[in-house]
Amino acid sequence: AIITASSYMKDAINYVGDKYGLPTGWMNDDFKKTESYTPGIAQYSEYYKTFSNIVTFRTVSGEYLVALKLKSGRQYKYDISDIIGILWEQEKEGDPLTIDRIKKAVCDLYGSYESLSEEIRKFIENALKNGDYENVYSHTRQYELENKENLLEYQEEKPGVISGDNVDDVIAALRRKKNEK
Repeated sequence: AIITASSYMKDAINYVGDKYGLPTGWMNDDFKKTESYTPGIAQYSEYYKTFSNIVTFRTVSGEYLVALKLKSGRQYKYDISDIIGILWEQEKEGDPLTIDRIKKAVCDLYGSYESLSEEIRKFIENALKNGDYENVYSHTRQYELENKENLLEYQEEKPGVISGDNVDDVIAALRRKKNEK
């Protein structure tokens, strides 16, 4: 969510959360701090609903969600399994995503498809070719969960070592270490 809130808007957000039994802090704009955030996302969103005549919700289509997740590509925050889940849902809805639609979304948001890492480009291309989203989803989700657990353990052992710049290298090193055992 992109939140620019007056006190009235915050009250409306809390009202909506209370009405639907959502936890405190259910809406946040933490994603604005990620590498995937681009102000351009608003341009590609669609109106969804307005609550209390104050809070307006907008959504983005599957290819733009995939583009955002590809850009962040975090191996420990469910970005990769979310991508597979979106591909799977789009297929079930009879509107499967294609590489061309995803490339267009990436270009719209970030200027070029090459703005994504080579590794993540290969991932999405292979995922679309494979098409076995159910199986890939469960394996990917497990992989991400293990990565998260490994990072939490490592963070306890060596506080302050992990950063956004080295997290992928730390994950790879921890996986190598576990595989050697």
